[in-house]
Amino acid sequence: MNILYLDWPCFGHVDVVFTLEHILKHQVTKFFHEDYKERTSDGFMEAFEQTYAGADFDVCFSYNYYPLLAECCHRHHLKYISLIYDNPFVKLYSYTITYETNYVFLFDYQVYTELKNGGINTVYYTALPVNSTVIETMLKKPYDKERTCCDVSFVGALYNEDHNLFDRVYQKLDDYCKGYLDGIMQSQLQVSGYNFIESVLTDHIISKMYEVEPYQPSPDGAETLANVYATYYIDRKLTSMERISLLSAVARDHKLKLFTLDEHAVIPNAINMGITDYYSEMPLVFHNSRINLNITLRSILSGIPLRCMDIMGAGGFLLTNYQADFLNFFTPDYDFVYYEDEKDLIHKVDYYLEHDEKRRQIAENGHRRVMENHSFEKCLNEMFAIALS
Repeated sequence: MNILYLDWPCFGHVDVVFTLEHILKHQVTKFFHEDYKERTSDGFMEAFEQTYAGADFDVCFSYNYYPLLAECCHRHHLKYISLIYDNPFVKLYSYTITYETNYVFLFDYQVYTELKNGGINTVYYTALPVNSTVIETMLKKPYDKERTCCDVSFVGALYNEDHNLFDRVYQKLDDYCKGYLDGIMQSQLQVSGYNFIESVLTDHIISKMYEVEPYQPSPDGAETLANVYATYYIDRKLTSMERISLLSAVARDHKLKLFTLDEHAVIPNAINMGITDYYSEMPLVFHNSRINLNITLRSILSGIPLRCMDIMGAGGFLLTNYQADFLNFFTPDYDFVYYEDEKDLIHKVDYYLEHDEKRRQIAENGHRRVMENHSFEKCLNEMFAIALS
């Protein structure tokens, strides 16, 4: 096939292009324009037309969904396949998603069902693919073992940057609104596997949040203020609170290495290693950590985060919070382990640090499962089969 590929700097872009070109033997034309995230752009449209002119593309492909690209493909009756790995992703609520030329693959089953039940027939469900063979090559080359080896590691953001969206709103609200938000957030932190924040945001609370931090939905979108404030403001703050609390609890009695964007972030007793590169080092961290922690961004409702797939793909032992979609593809305590709360987390960290053989076997099982079922080759072929049927 001749594939038009939106070449933006996303996770997985190296793997997907390599798979398309060298394994599946397709012809790939890379296309990029700086306005790819915008809702309107004459420059993007013109650049697309120049790339499209004289070509005979079979499909267009991108990581995440971009309304401008969907518009261009629709005008030329070109099938547009997009694989979503971010959640929330507000661009999914663009009216362009209804175009019959779209094939939008979502990793979060709850989001998929909400859109599908809402009459959107261009969405499909899939787990995210992972390159599970690269770790074999990486382990044969010299690398910094002291940096990448540890008892417990966490790779990810703490979302505790100054002037974050939630804090910017919260400090301007009256005491009633602050108390209401405090209450629902503390309640949500006690619940794993179900996110109720959006459903309990009252019209009054939403209007007060809008007064102090107005959000203007896109003219081509159907997103609601409740969804935006819940997912981009509150869920992000909840994730920050949860990650800092749980990581602090783990670090009290265990050697924890933190790999994060903020090199100045402090978790008491943890070692902040700074950022780790997705391609050149992160798989080594996952493979060499005895326990890899995952604490899912709260706006991911049921899906398996990319981070979890990457951990298992690197042959690492995964200890994660509960996400319902795991049960669609993996077996708890066989391929991975999940914790229910802070007490359970600490117990399982203790247990698996003391039971090396069980930990190693679970890591091997998870690695084998992703190799067999979640390779880029298998995932892409399944998406193409649906789009081209």
